[in-house]
Amino acid sequence: MASFSSFSKPISKTSDFLANFTDCLPNSHVVPRNLSLPGLGFRCFQTGFVERPVRNIWVVRNSNQNEALVDSTQILDVPVFSGFEAIERLRTFQETYKSKQLFLAMYSSIFGGITTDPAAMVIPMDDHMVHRGHGVFDTAAIMDGYLYELDQHLDRFLRSATMAKINIPFDRESIRRILIKTVSVSKCRKGSLRYWLSAGPGDFQLSPSGCHRPALYAIVIQDQSQSSQKGIKVVTSSIPIKTPQFAVMKSVNYLPNVLSKMEAEENGGYAAIWLDSDGFIAEGPNMNVAFVTKEKELLMPHFDKILSGCTARRVLVLAECLVREGTLQGIRVGNLTLEEGKNADEMMLIGSGVLVRSVVQWDEQVFGDGKEGPVTQALLNLIVEDMKSGPDSVRVPVPY
Repeated sequence: MASFSSFSKPISKTSDFLANFTDCLPNSHVVPRNLSLPGLGFRCFQTGFVERPVRNIWVVRNSNQNEALVDSTQILDVPVFSGFEAIERLRTFQETYKSKQLFLAMYSSIFGGITTDPAAMVIPMDDHMVHRGHGVFDTAAIMDGYLYELDQHLDRFLRSATMAKINIPFDRESIRRILIKTVSVSKCRKGSLRYWLSAGPGDFQLSPSGCHRPALYAIVIQDQSQSSQKGIKVVTSSIPIKTPQFAVMKSVNYLPNVLSKMEAEENGGYAAIWLDSDGFIAEGPNMNVAFVTKEKELLMPHFDKILSGCTARRVLVLAECLVREGTLQGIRVGNLTLEEGKNADEMMLIGSGVLVRSVVQWDEQVFGDGKEGPVTQALLNLIVEDMKSGPDSVRVPVPY
Protein backbone atom coordinates (compact mmCIF):
# COMPACT_ATOMS: atom_id res chain seq x y z
CA MET A 1 0.00 0.00 0.00
CA ALA A 2 2.87 2.33 -0.73
CA SER A 3 0.59 4.50 -2.87
CA PHE A 4 -1.53 5.46 0.14
CA SER A 5 0.80 7.89 1.86
CA SER A 6 -1.32 9.55 4.56
CA PHE A 7 -3.08 7.66 7.32
CA SER A 8 -4.98 9.02 10.27
CA LYS A 9 -5.37 7.36 13.65
CA PRO A 10 -6.73 3.81 13.28
CA ILE A 11 -10.37 3.24 14.25
CA SER A 12 -11.89 0.04 15.61
CA LYS A 13 -15.15 -0.03 13.68
CA THR A 14 -16.38 1.38 10.41
CA SER A 15 -19.58 2.43 12.11
CA ASP A 16 -17.56 4.51 14.58
CA PHE A 17 -15.90 6.25 11.65
CA LEU A 18 -19.25 7.03 10.02
CA ALA A 19 -20.61 8.47 13.25
CA ASN A 20 -17.54 10.58 13.87
CA PHE A 21 -17.34 11.72 10.28
CA THR A 22 -20.98 12.85 10.09
CA ASP A 23 -20.54 14.66 13.39
CA CYS A 24 -17.69 16.62 11.83
CA LEU A 25 -19.81 17.51 8.80
CA PRO A 26 -23.33 17.97 10.19
CA ASN A 27 -24.80 19.26 6.94
CA SER A 28 -23.58 16.37 4.80
CA HIS A 29 -24.97 12.96 3.95
CA VAL A 30 -22.73 9.87 3.92
CA VAL A 31 -23.68 7.01 1.62
CA PRO A 32 -21.76 3.73 2.26
CA ARG A 33 -20.47 2.02 -0.86
CA ASN A 34 -18.05 -0.86 -1.38
CA LEU A 35 -15.07 -0.84 -3.69
CA SER A 36 -12.55 -3.63 -4.28
CA LEU A 37 -8.93 -3.00 -5.29
CA PRO A 38 -7.58 -6.34 -6.61
CA GLY A 39 -3.97 -7.32 -6.10
CA LEU A 40 -3.23 -4.91 -3.27
CA GLY A 41 -3.42 -7.47 -0.46
CA PHE A 42 -5.91 -5.21 1.35
CA ARG A 43 -9.70 -5.12 1.51
CA CYS A 44 -10.57 -1.54 0.68
CA PHE A 45 -13.99 0.01 0.65
CA GLN A 46 -15.22 3.55 0.31
CA THR A 47 -17.33 4.20 3.40
CA GLY A 48 -19.11 7.17 1.99
CA PHE A 49 -19.30 10.00 -0.45
CA VAL A 50 -20.03 13.37 1.07
CA GLU A 51 -22.72 15.06 -0.95
CA ARG A 52 -20.99 18.34 -0.37
CA PRO A 53 -18.26 18.11 -3.05
CA VAL A 54 -15.36 18.26 -0.65
CA ARG A 55 -13.42 14.99 -0.88
CA ASN A 56 -13.52 11.23 -0.62
CA ILE A 57 -12.48 9.46 2.54
CA TRP A 58 -11.30 5.86 2.44
CA VAL A 59 -10.97 3.22 5.11
CA VAL A 60 -8.15 0.79 4.44
CA ARG A 61 -8.12 -2.54 6.32
CA ASN A 62 -4.94 -4.60 6.29
CA SER A 63 -4.49 -8.30 7.06
CA ASN A 64 -4.51 -7.51 10.80
CA GLN A 65 -8.01 -6.06 10.43
CA ASN A 66 -6.80 -2.62 11.48
CA GLU A 67 -8.55 0.26 9.77
CA ALA A 68 -7.12 3.66 8.89
CA LEU A 69 -8.45 6.74 7.18
CA VAL A 70 -7.03 7.86 3.86
CA ASP A 71 -7.78 11.23 2.33
CA SER A 72 -8.04 10.52 -1.38
CA THR A 73 -7.40 14.15 -2.28
CA GLN A 74 -3.87 13.65 -1.03
CA ILE A 75 -3.53 10.74 -3.46
CA LEU A 76 -5.39 11.91 -6.55
CA ASP A 77 -5.13 15.70 -6.40
CA VAL A 78 -1.35 16.14 -6.08
CA PRO A 79 -0.43 18.86 -8.58
CA VAL A 80 2.32 18.39 -11.14
CA PHE A 81 4.51 21.44 -11.78
CA SER A 82 6.84 22.45 -14.55
CA GLY A 83 10.37 23.44 -13.57
CA PHE A 84 9.44 27.10 -13.76
CA GLU A 85 6.33 26.59 -11.63
CA ALA A 86 8.33 24.62 -9.03
CA ILE A 87 10.85 27.46 -8.74
CA GLU A 88 8.00 29.93 -8.28
CA ARG A 89 6.56 27.74 -5.52
CA LEU A 90 9.98 27.63 -3.84
CA ARG A 91 10.24 31.40 -4.10
CA THR A 92 6.81 31.85 -2.52
CA PHE A 93 7.77 29.47 0.27
CA GLN A 94 10.97 31.43 0.94
CA GLU A 95 9.08 34.73 1.03
CA THR A 96 6.47 33.50 3.49
CA TYR A 97 8.78 31.44 5.71
CA LYS A 98 9.80 33.30 8.86
CA SER A 99 13.45 32.89 9.73
CA LYS A 100 16.02 34.79 11.75
CA GLN A 101 18.62 33.98 9.11
CA LEU A 102 18.89 35.60 5.69
CA PHE A 103 20.59 33.69 2.89
CA LEU A 104 22.29 36.34 0.80
CA ALA A 105 24.33 34.40 -1.77
CA MET A 106 25.13 30.81 -2.67
CA TYR A 107 27.80 29.21 -4.80
CA SER A 108 27.23 25.79 -6.33
CA SER A 109 29.66 23.89 -8.49
CA ILE A 110 26.60 22.08 -9.91
CA PHE A 111 25.59 25.18 -11.87
CA GLY A 112 29.07 26.65 -11.72
CA GLY A 113 28.37 30.05 -10.22
CA ILE A 114 26.73 32.24 -7.60
CA THR A 115 23.06 33.06 -7.11
CA THR A 116 21.41 35.62 -4.83
CA ASP A 117 17.94 34.09 -5.29
CA PRO A 118 17.09 32.06 -2.15
CA ALA A 119 14.70 29.90 -4.21
CA ALA A 120 17.66 28.65 -6.25
CA MET A 121 19.79 27.86 -3.20
CA VAL A 122 19.16 24.12 -3.38
CA ILE A 123 21.17 20.95 -3.86
CA PRO A 124 20.22 17.79 -5.78
CA MET A 125 18.36 15.08 -3.89
CA ASP A 126 20.75 12.45 -5.25
CA ASP A 127 23.77 14.24 -3.81
CA HIS A 128 25.33 11.69 -1.47
CA MET A 129 25.66 14.38 1.20
CA VAL A 130 21.84 14.43 1.38
CA HIS A 131 20.93 10.76 1.58
CA ARG A 132 24.20 9.22 2.86
CA GLY A 133 25.79 12.01 4.88
CA HIS A 134 28.94 11.81 2.75
CA GLY A 135 30.08 15.39 3.03
CA VAL A 136 32.15 17.78 5.12
CA PHE A 137 31.71 21.44 5.97
CA ASP A 138 33.21 24.40 7.75
CA THR A 139 32.36 27.99 8.66
CA ALA A 140 34.13 31.35 8.76
CA ALA A 141 32.79 34.46 10.45
CA ILE A 142 32.37 37.74 8.56
CA MET A 143 33.19 40.79 10.65
CA ASP A 144 33.29 44.37 9.34
CA GLY A 145 33.91 43.17 5.79
CA TYR A 146 36.67 40.71 6.73
CA LEU A 147 36.63 36.92 6.82
CA TYR A 148 37.96 35.79 10.18
CA GLU A 149 40.36 32.85 10.21
CA LEU A 150 39.36 31.82 6.68
CA ASP A 151 42.66 30.05 6.00
CA GLN A 152 42.63 28.17 9.31
CA HIS A 153 39.08 26.94 8.65
CA LEU A 154 39.87 26.15 5.02
CA ASP A 155 42.85 24.00 6.01
CA ARG A 156 40.67 22.01 8.43
CA PHE A 157 37.99 21.75 5.73
CA LEU A 158 40.39 20.16 3.27
CA ARG A 159 41.76 17.79 5.93
CA SER A 160 38.21 16.67 6.71
CA ALA A 161 37.54 16.06 3.00
CA THR A 162 40.66 13.90 2.74
CA MET A 163 39.63 11.91 5.82
CA ALA A 164 36.15 11.42 4.32
CA LYS A 165 37.72 10.20 1.05
CA ILE A 166 36.19 13.01 -0.98
CA ASN A 167 38.27 14.06 -3.95
CA ILE A 168 38.77 17.82 -3.92
CA PRO A 169 37.42 19.20 -7.24
CA PHE A 170 39.49 22.41 -7.20
CA ASP A 171 42.87 23.42 -5.87
CA ARG A 172 42.99 25.23 -2.56
CA GLU A 173 43.51 28.70 -4.03
CA SER A 174 40.54 28.31 -6.39
CA ILE A 175 38.29 27.32 -3.50
CA ARG A 176 39.56 30.29 -1.51
CA ARG A 177 38.78 32.68 -4.38
CA ILE A 178 35.29 31.19 -4.80
CA LEU A 179 34.53 31.66 -1.10
CA ILE A 180 35.72 35.27 -1.05
CA LYS A 181 33.81 36.06 -4.25
CA THR A 182 30.61 34.61 -2.80
CA VAL A 183 30.88 36.92 0.22
CA SER A 184 31.65 39.84 -2.07
CA VAL A 185 28.52 39.24 -4.16
CA SER A 186 26.40 38.94 -1.00
CA LYS A 187 27.42 42.43 0.21
CA CYS A 188 27.34 41.00 3.73
CA ARG A 189 29.68 42.75 6.14
CA LYS A 190 28.70 40.88 9.29
CA GLY A 191 27.53 37.29 9.27
CA SER A 192 28.98 33.91 8.43
CA LEU A 193 30.16 31.91 5.44
CA ARG A 194 29.41 28.19 5.48
CA TYR A 195 30.73 25.80 2.84
CA TRP A 196 30.51 22.11 2.01
CA LEU A 197 32.30 19.48 -0.04
CA SER A 198 30.19 16.45 -0.91
CA ALA A 199 30.77 13.22 -2.79
CA GLY A 200 28.38 14.74 -5.30
CA PRO A 201 25.17 13.75 -7.07
CA GLY A 202 24.75 10.64 -9.17
CA ASP A 203 22.45 8.04 -7.65
CA PHE A 204 20.95 6.69 -4.42
CA GLN A 205 23.45 3.89 -3.92
CA LEU A 206 25.61 3.51 -0.84
CA SER A 207 28.96 3.82 -2.57
CA PRO A 208 29.88 7.14 -4.23
CA SER A 209 31.36 5.25 -7.21
CA GLY A 210 28.39 6.34 -9.34
CA CYS A 211 28.69 10.03 -8.48
CA HIS A 212 29.61 12.25 -11.41
CA ARG A 213 32.08 14.37 -9.44
CA PRO A 214 32.41 15.94 -5.98
CA ALA A 215 30.42 19.12 -5.39
CA LEU A 216 31.33 22.36 -3.65
CA TYR A 217 28.66 24.56 -2.09
CA ALA A 218 28.92 27.80 -0.13
CA ILE A 219 26.34 30.12 1.37
CA VAL A 220 26.49 33.51 3.10
CA ILE A 221 24.22 33.84 6.12
CA GLN A 222 23.19 36.99 7.91
CA ASP A 223 21.84 36.13 11.34
CA GLN A 224 19.29 38.63 12.61
CA SER A 225 18.81 37.06 16.03
CA GLN A 226 20.02 39.13 18.93
CA SER A 227 23.28 37.91 20.39
CA SER A 228 23.61 37.44 24.13
CA GLN A 229 26.55 36.87 26.40
CA LYS A 230 24.47 36.04 29.44
CA GLY A 231 25.73 33.06 31.40
CA ILE A 232 24.17 29.73 30.43
CA LYS A 233 23.45 26.29 31.84
CA VAL A 234 24.82 23.03 30.43
CA VAL A 235 24.05 19.41 31.19
CA THR A 236 25.97 16.17 30.86
CA SER A 237 25.03 14.43 27.63
CA SER A 238 23.58 10.93 27.70
CA ILE A 239 23.95 10.69 23.92
CA PRO A 240 27.06 8.64 23.05
CA ILE A 241 29.98 10.68 21.79
CA LYS A 242 31.31 10.01 18.30
CA THR A 243 34.35 7.79 18.04
CA PRO A 244 37.61 9.72 17.57
CA GLN A 245 37.78 8.84 13.85
CA PHE A 246 34.57 10.78 13.24
CA ALA A 247 34.81 13.32 16.06
CA VAL A 248 37.99 14.91 14.67
CA MET A 249 36.41 15.24 11.22
CA LYS A 250 33.92 18.07 10.59
CA SER A 251 31.40 16.03 8.60
CA VAL A 252 27.68 16.57 8.05
CA ASN A 253 26.90 13.52 10.21
CA TYR A 254 25.49 15.62 13.04
CA LEU A 255 22.63 13.50 14.37
CA PRO A 256 24.42 12.80 17.69
CA ASN A 257 25.12 16.54 17.96
CA VAL A 258 21.49 17.39 17.25
CA LEU A 259 20.16 14.91 19.79
CA SER A 260 22.65 16.17 22.35
CA LYS A 261 21.54 19.76 21.81
CA MET A 262 17.88 18.75 22.05
CA GLU A 263 18.57 16.89 25.28
CA ALA A 264 20.05 20.07 26.76
CA GLU A 265 17.07 22.18 25.70
CA GLU A 266 14.63 19.64 27.12
CA ASN A 267 16.40 20.04 30.47
CA GLY A 268 16.50 23.83 30.45
CA GLY A 269 20.07 24.05 29.22
CA TYR A 270 21.92 25.58 26.31
CA ALA A 271 24.19 22.66 25.41
CA ALA A 272 25.06 19.15 26.56
CA ILE A 273 28.67 18.26 27.31
CA TRP A 274 30.19 15.00 26.17
CA LEU A 275 32.62 12.86 28.12
CA ASP A 276 35.05 10.69 26.16
CA SER A 277 35.35 6.91 26.41
CA ASP A 278 37.74 7.28 29.37
CA GLY A 279 35.37 9.56 31.28
CA PHE A 280 37.30 12.77 30.62
CA ILE A 281 35.54 15.98 29.57
CA ALA A 282 35.46 16.20 25.76
CA GLU A 283 33.36 18.89 24.04
CA GLY A 284 29.90 20.29 23.40
CA PRO A 285 27.71 19.53 20.37
CA ASN A 286 29.29 22.28 18.25
CA MET A 287 31.75 24.04 20.49
CA ASN A 288 34.80 23.38 22.62
CA VAL A 289 34.90 23.79 26.39
CA ALA A 290 37.51 25.35 28.67
CA PHE A 291 37.92 25.94 32.38
CA VAL A 292 39.68 28.29 34.75
CA THR A 293 40.94 26.25 37.68
CA LYS A 294 41.21 27.47 41.24
CA GLU A 295 44.93 27.91 40.57
CA LYS A 296 43.99 30.40 37.80
CA GLU A 297 45.11 28.09 35.03
CA LEU A 298 43.24 28.03 31.72
CA LEU A 299 42.64 24.35 30.96
CA MET A 300 41.26 22.93 27.71
CA PRO A 301 40.72 19.24 26.78
CA HIS A 302 43.08 17.51 24.35
CA PHE A 303 42.10 17.70 20.66
CA ASP A 304 43.08 14.10 19.88
CA LYS A 305 39.54 12.71 20.35
CA ILE A 306 37.47 15.81 19.55
CA LEU A 307 37.20 18.46 16.86
CA SER A 308 40.16 20.82 16.78
CA GLY A 309 38.35 24.13 17.15
CA CYS A 310 39.88 27.02 15.23
CA THR A 311 38.40 29.56 17.65
CA ALA A 312 39.54 27.50 20.64
CA ARG A 313 43.11 27.35 19.31
CA ARG A 314 43.05 31.10 18.72
CA VAL A 315 41.85 31.65 22.30
CA LEU A 316 44.85 29.68 23.56
CA VAL A 317 47.13 32.10 21.72
CA LEU A 318 45.30 35.24 22.85
CA ALA A 319 45.20 34.02 26.46
CA GLU A 320 48.97 34.40 26.67
CA CYS A 321 48.53 38.12 27.27
CA LEU A 322 46.41 37.32 30.33
CA VAL A 323 49.33 35.27 31.64
CA ARG A 324 51.72 38.14 31.04
CA GLU A 325 49.50 40.54 32.98
CA GLY A 326 48.98 38.07 35.83
CA THR A 327 45.25 37.38 35.32
CA LEU A 328 46.12 33.77 34.50
CA GLN A 329 48.94 31.72 35.99
CA GLY A 330 49.23 29.37 33.06
CA ILE A 331 47.63 27.68 30.03
CA ARG A 332 47.36 23.94 29.58
CA VAL A 333 45.75 21.42 27.23
CA GLY A 334 45.15 18.10 29.00
CA ASN A 335 42.72 15.62 30.51
CA LEU A 336 40.08 16.82 32.92
CA THR A 337 37.64 14.68 34.89
CA LEU A 338 34.01 15.57 35.39
CA GLU A 339 34.61 16.28 39.07
CA GLU A 340 37.58 18.56 38.29
CA GLY A 341 35.55 20.45 35.71
CA LYS A 342 32.62 21.03 38.03
CA ASN A 343 34.95 22.23 40.79
CA ALA A 344 36.61 24.83 38.56
CA ASP A 345 36.21 28.55 39.17
CA GLU A 346 34.93 29.20 35.64
CA MET A 347 33.66 27.23 32.67
CA MET A 348 33.18 28.48 29.12
CA LEU A 349 32.05 27.36 25.67
CA ILE A 350 34.21 28.39 22.71
CA GLY A 351 33.33 28.29 19.01
CA SER A 352 32.70 30.41 15.93
CA GLY A 353 28.99 30.55 16.76
CA VAL A 354 29.24 31.48 20.44
CA LEU A 355 32.77 32.99 20.43
CA VAL A 356 33.41 32.71 24.21
CA ARG A 357 30.32 32.10 26.35
CA SER A 358 30.28 31.84 30.12
CA VAL A 359 28.74 28.73 31.72
CA VAL A 360 27.26 29.50 35.13
CA GLN A 361 25.79 26.07 35.87
CA TRP A 362 26.58 22.46 34.90
CA ASP A 363 23.84 20.05 35.90
CA GLU A 364 23.21 21.03 39.54
CA GLN A 365 26.66 22.58 40.06
CA VAL A 366 26.75 26.40 40.06
CA PHE A 367 30.08 28.08 39.27
CA GLY A 368 31.15 30.78 41.70
CA ASP A 369 28.36 33.21 42.47
CA GLY A 370 26.36 32.14 39.43
CA LYS A 371 27.50 35.10 37.35
CA GLU A 372 29.68 35.35 34.23
CA GLY A 373 33.33 34.68 35.00
CA PRO A 374 35.87 37.55 34.71
CA VAL A 375 38.44 35.50 32.78
CA THR A 376 35.77 34.32 30.37
CA GLN A 377 34.73 37.94 29.78
CA ALA A 378 38.35 38.96 29.25
CA LEU A 379 38.83 36.21 26.66
CA LEU A 380 35.62 37.24 24.88
CA ASN A 381 36.89 40.82 24.66
CA LEU A 382 40.18 39.57 23.25
CA ILE A 383 38.56 37.45 20.52
CA VAL A 384 36.16 40.25 19.50
CA GLU A 385 39.05 42.70 19.28
CA ASP A 386 41.03 40.16 17.27
CA MET A 387 38.13 39.82 14.82
CA LYS A 388 38.03 43.61 14.37
CA SER A 389 41.69 44.51 14.29
CA GLY A 390 43.78 41.33 14.41
CA PRO A 391 46.78 40.56 12.17
CA ASP A 392 46.55 39.68 8.48
CA SER A 393 47.02 36.03 9.38
CA VAL A 394 43.47 35.90 10.78
CA ARG A 395 41.67 38.64 8.81
CA VAL A 396 41.08 38.40 5.07
CA PRO A 397 39.58 41.52 3.44
CA VAL A 398 36.60 41.04 1.12
CA PRO A 399 36.68 43.18 -2.07
CA TYR A 400 33.07 44.38 -2.30
